[in-house]
Amino acid sequence: MGENKALPLLVVEDDPALQKQIKWSFDQYTVVTAGDRESALDQLRRHAPAVVTMDLGLPPDANSVSEGFKLLEQIMSAAPDTKVIVLTGQNDRANAIRAIGMGAYDFFAKPFEPELLNLMVDRAFRLYELQQENKRLQAMQAPDALSGLITRDPEMLRVCRIIEKVANTTATVMLLGESGTGKEILARGLHQASLRSSERFVAINCAAIPENLLESELFGYEKGAFTGAAKTTPGRIESANGGTLLLDEIGDIPISLQAKLLRFLQERVIERVGGRHEISVDVRIVCATHQDLKALTKSGQFREDLYYRLAEIVVNIPALRQRSGDAALLAHAFVRRFAQEQNRGSVSLSEEAVKAIEAHSWPGNVRELENCMKRAVIMAEGAQILPEDIGLEINVDGFDDNLDLHKVRDDAEKRAILAALARTNGNVVKSSKLLGVSRPTLYDMMHHFGLK
Repeated sequence: MGENKALPLLVVEDDPALQKQIKWSFDQYTVVTAGDRESALDQLRRHAPAVVTMDLGLPPDANSVSEGFKLLEQIMSAAPDTKVIVLTGQNDRANAIRAIGMGAYDFFAKPFEPELLNLMVDRAFRLYELQQENKRLQAMQAPDALSGLITRDPEMLRVCRIIEKVANTTATVMLLGESGTGKEILARGLHQASLRSSERFVAINCAAIPENLLESELFGYEKGAFTGAAKTTPGRIESANGGTLLLDEIGDIPISLQAKLLRFLQERVIERVGGRHEISVDVRIVCATHQDLKALTKSGQFREDLYYRLAEIVVNIPALRQRSGDAALLAHAFVRRFAQEQNRGSVSLSEEAVKAIEAHSWPGNVRELENCMKRAVIMAEGAQILPEDIGLEINVDGFDDNLDLHKVRDDAEKRAILAALARTNGNVVKSSKLLGVSRPTLYDMMHHFGLK
């Protein structure tokens, strides 16, 4: 059981003698102790224990179970994966069952037998490790539909999980993000991961079509509806029947059309321009915009009832500058792709170019980065791309202050690992040298943070 030494075991017990006995019984673990609820919560935040053993009778009223249940509730809220073993009196079965109902892993009657409690604690540790390993494996598995999306950023991976989760529902999804963040890629991924993947994915940019043509583009028109309408033509909504329709830049749809779109969303029927009969359409709606639709509703430019119809599931896509290590990671991928397209052989990014890429804020997001890498591959004189080929200068960004030292350390380590992996194009040997750690240590750290 030596492998558990690194995983902390928290013992919450107000009796000093019993606290020492329990600690002595678990010398194979890293044991931390607490005598009351506040100190237990401090130890929980500081050590993030995998397993907790706790007595329900805690100060200031050791004869009552109120403090114990309050602590159990707070542990389950702050760290729901923690395995809590409640130590109870011999005739305290009701409280034991209540504790299990609140999320405790198990209960054990006092006075305890060290060997049996040891077995229970060891089993709790093993279950915790299995569940954490399962979570790490799930986090590393990208959904097939989004396999073309390149990211290591935790927030962007969370967005991918949301897309995967809502794909097979009927909910209307709103994708919010700056221009160039990949809203259409995510919309296509949502379609491919859904039960509608065998049907059509149709996209329309509401900002790119003149207002007087947008209605006929969306809803279609009958022959003779207006000058030039030589034949009956289905609109984009009708063309997407059975599949998915992306309404890109939905914030630019004219107010005069919003009522007709709202009626379609409510009734799932359309009328072509110049038509007099309703047509039923079964289509999944996904919309995207870089605008603040809530602000537009307040100013009267966007109908509030339409907004709430479209915003059943809202997904906020982070900008490239907010995605740790992704700029360099994407840059390597773009260089490989464009070098092959332009027959440039084995062109690669120099270390100075990677630093310039990491330091740039990328206001145009992934689209800007893609264009820059294409230009750099074309303009590079030799086998390495230099900063001047990209046209960027190195700027040092500021550091956000944070007073939670445990979180600061974890965040800093994770950012450094992501940056090193991105800079070396995923080469673990080179990354370990950059970070100044051994390769096994880097693998352990990657494993800890759930990084592939």
